[in-house]
Amino acid sequence: MSRPLRDRPERDAGRPARRTADAGEGRTAGRGGAAVTRVFLPLDTFAVACGADEIAEELTREAGARGLDVEIVRTGSRGMAWLEPLLEVETGEGRIGYGPVEPGEIAALLDAGVLDGAAHERGIGRVEEHPFLQGQTRLTFARCGVIDPLSLDSYRAHGGLAGLERAAQMEPLAVVAEITDSGLRGRGGAGFPTGIKWKTVAEASADRKYIVANADEGDSGTFADRMIMEGDPFALIEGMAIAGLATGATKGFVYLRSEYPVAIRVLTEAVERARAGGVLGPSVLGSPHAFDIEVRVGAGAYVCGEETSLLESLEGRRGQVRAKPPLPAIKGLFGRPTVINNVVTLASVPAVMADVGRYKSLGFGRSRGTMPLQIAGNVRYGGLYEAPFGITLGQIVDRIGGGTASGRPVKAVQVGGPLGAYFPRELFDTPFDYESFAGRDGLIGHAGIVVFDDTADMARQARFAFEFCAVESCGKCTPCRVGAVRGREAMDKLIAGERPAANLELVEDLCNTMKFGSLCALGGFTPYPVMSAITHFPEDFGRPPMSEAAE
Repeated sequence: MSRPLRDRPERDAGRPARRTADAGEGRTAGRGGAAVTRVFLPLDTFAVACGADEIAEELTREAGARGLDVEIVRTGSRGMAWLEPLLEVETGEGRIGYGPVEPGEIAALLDAGVLDGAAHERGIGRVEEHPFLQGQTRLTFARCGVIDPLSLDSYRAHGGLAGLERAAQMEPLAVVAEITDSGLRGRGGAGFPTGIKWKTVAEASADRKYIVANADEGDSGTFADRMIMEGDPFALIEGMAIAGLATGATKGFVYLRSEYPVAIRVLTEAVERARAGGVLGPSVLGSPHAFDIEVRVGAGAYVCGEETSLLESLEGRRGQVRAKPPLPAIKGLFGRPTVINNVVTLASVPAVMADVGRYKSLGFGRSRGTMPLQIAGNVRYGGLYEAPFGITLGQIVDRIGGGTASGRPVKAVQVGGPLGAYFPRELFDTPFDYESFAGRDGLIGHAGIVVFDDTADMARQARFAFEFCAVESCGKCTPCRVGAVRGREAMDKLIAGERPAANLELVEDLCNTMKFGSLCALGGFTPYPVMSAITHFPEDFGRPPMSEAAE
């Protein structure tokens, strides 16, 4: 993703050229009964950053000049980031893909006959048959990249609203029981059982309850929340509505970061369309249940990804961590019982309610269902890959990701964002699930997977963890506020060769204090990348490798 975002007004980012009511197979009749060729082009930020908007405008101009009847459907991304912008043409044999397409190439592509699915050097064949997609088990992301994200009819036609329709006919606690039985856990990092959180709110007594979608996706190497909001926003809306019906909540908020202009535009319009279509409002799908959603945009503070800081920001105050207890499920937004779930968690709920048995059958150990793996960094095939829990880290990096983009050996993989642990190749047999990673002093987090080759300096990576924490700390607790700054200073001295043994001892002591003394996970998790780097890559800290130390 080295090509820069083209200069354009923010309001135009991802703007669709033309839209159709359904993004299904088959050509439609155009002017005078002539066939209309349907072309699919993502409005997702992956594609927009590489010129998708310019390509849509170019295709519109070229088709008009040539008298071609072309309908452009702006979709989400399929998740194959290295192929974006991916242009798909609907043919009698299915959707044929071409990518990555560059601005300025449309005329040549039309000359080559791509509107008829002709062979071309950019061609990848039938998109659904691409190896990267064929190996996935897509539940949460089944519609992403397939449908027009703002067509409620298309959403219905591809299985949407089945879970909400079923939930509307059930008793609220029966819905909670199904979510609990499915084994769905929070996809935001902690992996807390979703059903337990919902049950606590459902059983709480209050005049009003809330559902809050934590869309403050700030971890490096993560983009699943954004992809859902841009490519299948009704899945999030449906999941929130089901949560509202299950817990008795009548109002929902999506807390979305300002760095996602396309997601803000698409999700806001989707909420309006859901309201107009009877999915939201005083009677959800004609039921006696009321539920509505409001989109709120935050300024992008990393700490507001922590649930209580998020609540503070939603209430109009500075984003600072609250002491717990009380838990938000008891006393949350505006002092009322509140469910706070990550976007992917809520967007997974419709698939769970549509077929809880299938969802529960997938996974590994206590980690049930699928996880959208976000593969990034120095990797050949970066993007989103949805698979059941249990796949090994080595399979993700080597088989799915294709190794490093540089062609050099993989040195480390950071899993779980900027506060996740670094895993060396010796730990690539680790199954991707919550308990297996915790057992090796790691965490899954939001499933961001960032790959580094053998040129990475892990001492500088450890320094970055402290620096990141120092910049993003809300400042409320001393271990985080002061510990991160002192840790960065100690790392600077260590890297400069100044009393390395003493400074390394200080770093380890600071990590222990931050891990057990910080008020929230920002300070508490900063030791994970630092200590994992020291443990697995001691040579970068002036220590002999562990094998030599053992001798």
